[in-house]
Amino acid sequence: MEPRGLMGGFYKISEWIMRLAVINVLWIICSIPFVFFAWGGLMMGPANADDQAIMNQLYTALVFMGIVAPFTLFPATAAMFSVARKWVMGETDVPLFKTYFRSYKENYFQSMIGGIAYTLLFGIMIVDFIVYQKQLNLMSYIFIALLLLLVVSLFNFFSMLAHYHMKTFQLLKNAVLITIGKPIRSFSTAIMAGVVFYMSTRFTFLIPFFMGSIIAYLSFWNFHLIYQKLQEQAEKAKQLQEEEDEFVELADEGQNPTNK
Repeated sequence: MEPRGLMGGFYKISEWIMRLAVINVLWIICSIPFVFFAWGGLMMGPANADDQAIMNQLYTALVFMGIVAPFTLFPATAAMFSVARKWVMGETDVPLFKTYFRSYKENYFQSMIGGIAYTLLFGIMIVDFIVYQKQLNLMSYIFIALLLLLVVSLFNFFSMLAHYHMKTFQLLKNAVLITIGKPIRSFSTAIMAGVVFYMSTRFTFLIPFFMGSIIAYLSFWNFHLIYQKLQEQAEKAKQLQEEEDEFVELADEGQNPTNK
C-alpha cells in the first residue's frame, strides 16, 4: 500500500528521481561513442596549446560527433522520448528497461534516418554561423535563431516519432511545420530546455542523471498540449462537416430541418 501524507509525498518524489535518473543513465550509455567525442572536444587539449590547436581539436571532435550521432545519440534519444511519452500520458509505472530498449529497437531505423537529416542541417547551420560570426553582422544572430528553431523542431521530431506511426519524411516535415506554426509553444520549449541546460552546466551532477530525461519530459509535455489542441480542432471541424452534410441531405430530400 502506497504511503500517504508527508511520507507519501517523499515517496512519490523519490520515485520520480529514480525514473528520471535511470532513463538518463540509459540514454548516456546508449550514446557512449557520441559522449566520448563530446568529452574529448570539451577537454580541448593541454593547457599550453595555442588557440588554433584548440579550435582544430574542437572541429575534429564536432566532425566525429556528427558521424556517430545518427547511429547512437538519435536512437537513444528517441527511446528516451518514448518513455517520457508514457509518463506524460499517465503510464508512470511502466517497466523502464523493457520500455526503453523496446522503443530503442522499434524506432532505431527511423531515428537514424532522421538523425542523418538533422546532422546535415546542423552541420550546415554551424558552418554558416562560424563564417558570419567572423563578419559580426546581423546574419550571425539570424543563424542563432534558426539554430534554436532547428533544436525545437528536433524535439518535436522525437515527440512525433514516439507518438505517431508515420513515414520518416512526414515526421520531419510535420516537426518543422509544428515548430513554425506554433511559435509560442516553440519558444516555451526552447526556454524550458535552455533553463535545464543552463542549470546542468552550473550543477554538473545533473548532466549524467537528469538533464536529458527532464528535457525529454518537458518537451513531450509541451508537444502533447499542441496535439490535444489539434485534436480538439479536428473534432470540431468533423462535427461541423457532419452537420453540414446532414443539412445538405435534408435539403436534397425537400425537408426543412428548422421545422422539426
